[in-house]
Amino acid sequence: MKIAKELTALNAVSPLDGRYASRCDELRPFLSEAGFMAHRVEVEINWLIALSEAGLPELPKFSAKSKQVLNKIVSQFSEQDAQRIKEIERTTNHDVKAVEYFLKEKIANDKALAKAAEFIHFACTSEDINNTSHALMLTRVRDQVVLPKLEEILAKLITYAKQYANQPLLSRTHGQPASPSTMGKEFANVAARLKNAIEAIRKVEALAKMNGATGNYNAHLSAYPDINWASFSKNVLKGLGLKQNEYTIQIEPHDWMAALFDAIARANTILLDLNRDIWAYISLGYFKQKLKEGEVGSSTMPHKVNPIDFENSEGNIGLANAVLRHLSEKLPVSRWQRDLTDSTVLRNLGVALGYCLVAWDSHLKGLGKLELNAAAIDADIDSCWEVLAEPVQTVMRRYGLPQPYEQLKALTRGRGITEEALREFIANLDLPKDAKQRLLKMTPRSYIGHAHKLAKSIK
Repeated sequence: MKIAKELTALNAVSPLDGRYASRCDELRPFLSEAGFMAHRVEVEINWLIALSEAGLPELPKFSAKSKQVLNKIVSQFSEQDAQRIKEIERTTNHDVKAVEYFLKEKIANDKALAKAAEFIHFACTSEDINNTSHALMLTRVRDQVVLPKLEEILAKLITYAKQYANQPLLSRTHGQPASPSTMGKEFANVAARLKNAIEAIRKVEALAKMNGATGNYNAHLSAYPDINWASFSKNVLKGLGLKQNEYTIQIEPHDWMAALFDAIARANTILLDLNRDIWAYISLGYFKQKLKEGEVGSSTMPHKVNPIDFENSEGNIGLANAVLRHLSEKLPVSRWQRDLTDSTVLRNLGVALGYCLVAWDSHLKGLGKLELNAAAIDADIDSCWEVLAEPVQTVMRRYGLPQPYEQLKALTRGRGITEEALREFIANLDLPKDAKQRLLKMTPRSYIGHAHKLAKSIK
């Protein structure tokens, strides 16, 4: 077998860079190796500009033109720039130091900026740059990719909730017939859960630190003891849209990251639950799936239209949550003031969110194929008159009839009941006329409580 070593979609080891590569394109500017480098460059430049405005006698304030040159390095950062950093790293064997040397190269021919070269990465430890970059990467990918995609799913669920609000549905608890609902209300239930999960993701506050090798501004104070470095660092981070974590070791403890990953995993679990329910409804014939010309459901059974999108979503949610939960459990743990186990794990942010994107895209694709089969749903609920044992015995309780639960249990449990038998039972009850008439008019389809109203009111 001859397989080329040069990476292509066909020889990629990970399906995220192979079969599913196109689904992960939105993540590449944020969570790829080049994206990580770009964010490191942004943090280094912001730190350098802030230092120039701190009134240091050895570092005059940059002119507007010099700031423009520096900011252009950030805004025009390219894959060629990332490649140059990798070339430098082959010598330094240190990725952040390679970024520092790259920036020094970029300003070497600018007389005004070249004088400031040694203030690039001044008093910083690598983790000051890395943790701040990760905070920017994650908050941006959350706001620009994760939340919009989940909100797209939420909008579709709300649409179905309202569209199917009045479609009666035979509920099943423990797999057995139970008090009816509506199909719309079932979608509304999931929409309400997902909405809460989205808000939990949105509310996670990103923290960062730029306080030196063990979190105490040791190097900073050795050079400029009169500067309030904690306040200075706080303002630099605030300018980047981040909140300062005042108490850290060499690394920012990553607790906020754990909260974010747990929140995303919780949203995934809600969608996994829905994947399985829709899969089961398709199996019951409650939903048909729109056909696409040329698609094949089975290599040997031409009649099949498989619920593959929901199966794909479920499988990839499992992979996503496995990585997300490892991240949330591992990242907050570090030996003493720092070990390197978090560094290699953090390089898998794109893996975790890549599997999320594949799962969410598949889920949306599956939702888009659904066609309600009202005839199948109605046939099931119309044949299940035993679900009315609940309202009958409840009304009997109201009017003090003896052993209502036990009577209905004897009539219905484990053997079903016909419309005629139930009506005959009701007709023989010693109930007020209006109560009896209300029960006699009731059908399994009409016994839905406020399900239709709840479905229509979901936002």
